[in-house]
Amino acid sequence: MRLRSLKIRKVFDLAIKIIAGVSAGIGIVALFWILISVFRHGFKAINWSFFTSLPTPPGMIGGGLANAIVGTLMITVVATLIGVPVGLMAGTYLSEFGSDSSKLVPAIRFFSNVLMGIPSIIVGVFVYTILVRPTGHFSGYAGAVSLAIIMFPVVARTTEDMLTMVPNSLKEAALALGAPRWKVTLQIVFRAARSGLVTGSLLAVARVSGETAPLLFTALNNPYWVFSLNDPTPNLTVTIFNYAMSPYPDWQQQAWGASLLITIGVLLLFILGRAIVRERRY
Repeated sequence: MRLRSLKIRKVFDLAIKIIAGVSAGIGIVALFWILISVFRHGFKAINWSFFTSLPTPPGMIGGGLANAIVGTLMITVVATLIGVPVGLMAGTYLSEFGSDSSKLVPAIRFFSNVLMGIPSIIVGVFVYTILVRPTGHFSGYAGAVSLAIIMFPVVARTTEDMLTMVPNSLKEAALALGAPRWKVTLQIVFRAARSGLVTGSLLAVARVSGETAPLLFTALNNPYWVFSLNDPTPNLTVTIFNYAMSPYPDWQQQAWGASLLITIGVLLLFILGRAIVRERRY
């Protein structure tokens, strides 16, 4: 009976390993297939005018996506300035100042986890309702707010986890020297966890870099230069959506180029985050 049970467990263990290995292999193949396709088609659209020229009218060859690149950077920077500080403060409260006996702490954790799983299009509709409709026009600020809402739970969760990993002995030693709690948090705990906090912020930025649905309802798009986020703001993701659905081959080619640009940006952010984590471990 024992030998039979041992054989069954070994067979079951081998079957699980095979299934897990095949699943991982399928995921890796799909990832490399996507990357190869994006790089192969995207490089054909990359040239000097792609980064310096405005989009051409429908049917005309040439032009670029310089306005969309600048608009994407502007929206992302504003979203980072909104979402990252708020997420850091929320994660700090949950880790350092929120008592486990308080009913507010589990409520914040619960709603943060729920917000992390909400589809981005719902966030876009929400921001459209509270910002776009009252003001009567689309704007880059509304797009930045929608992206900041998506970034918030990622930064808050990462901040709480990183600050919780800081040893209590380090905090107690600083408190024993007479330092106030807020100074211990800022100058001791944050310094000890700075690599993890930076990594979490970078991952949050990478998380929103490819979002299209929220910007369709908030920032919309614009084929011209925009120097104020108070107007409809050009961005790469909505441009990809519009160009990829168009019947013009030149626009479709530029959509591949914009996809390559976003892919490279996300890859660089993930590589930077991994480098920071490795440096912290070292």
